[in-house]
Amino acid sequence: MTGTAVVVGASGAFGGAIVTRLIKAGLTVVAVARSFQALEALADQHPGLIACTADIGDDEAIPRIRAALPTGPVRIAVHGPGLSSPGGVTTVSTDALAQAVNLKAGGFLRLARAVDARLEANSRLVAIAGHYGLEPTSYAAAPGVANAALINLSRQLSLALGPRGITAHAIAPGPADTERLWRIAEAEATRKGTTAEAIIADMKKDSSTGSLTSPEEVAWAVALLLAPEATAMTGSTLMLDAGRRRGLP
Repeated sequence: MTGTAVVVGASGAFGGAIVTRLIKAGLTVVAVARSFQALEALADQHPGLIACTADIGDDEAIPRIRAALPTGPVRIAVHGPGLSSPGGVTTVSTDALAQAVNLKAGGFLRLARAVDARLEANSRLVAIAGHYGLEPTSYAAAPGVANAALINLSRQLSLALGPRGITAHAIAPGPADTERLWRIAEAEATRKGTTAEAIIADMKKDSSTGSLTSPEEVAWAVALLLAPEATAMTGSTLMLDAGRRRGLP
């Protein structure tokens, strides 16, 4: 397979796994992150990777990403920046909530606009949403609201770009075994007077397989969308929740 992949949040746990998978698929990867040092480390692992330092929470990211694109079509653009959890719904600041929506939903729109001129039939826009966007909790307000907005935006983009043969998708992992999840668990453990290990153990019990989702499983789902048959999935959300979500969706 030839063409370009753009991965926003490339220095994170999901992003690193996605970059590796897409390079193995034969694509030239433009890796986008705020930290130049993190991108340098990623480029050391993957010769040929194109590093693009940009803050996807700012409109200036649009021309920066455009300028980093090599010639040829963009086959897939993946939006996967991580979010902190600045508090529960009774304590989170309204500014923190707005910033989370800006990073997730606003960032996905910025990515779409940055690559728009290079998209063609069977190109994919992919947003990595999150568990809390579909399963709200009282202790992770910002991730819940921001990821719910991201899922809605993905469907809107699928409607707007579908006539051009371009598809948009959301991927919603269950709680994933990353440093970010452990930070959330530590905050909740402090609130409850228990340990992060106990919180994580309870999360695993919610899964029918007793497991968390891994970054490699998320990367597999992203690569799956490269297939031409994935056009049938446009506007939908892929559930990588390890059997947590009971509702029919």
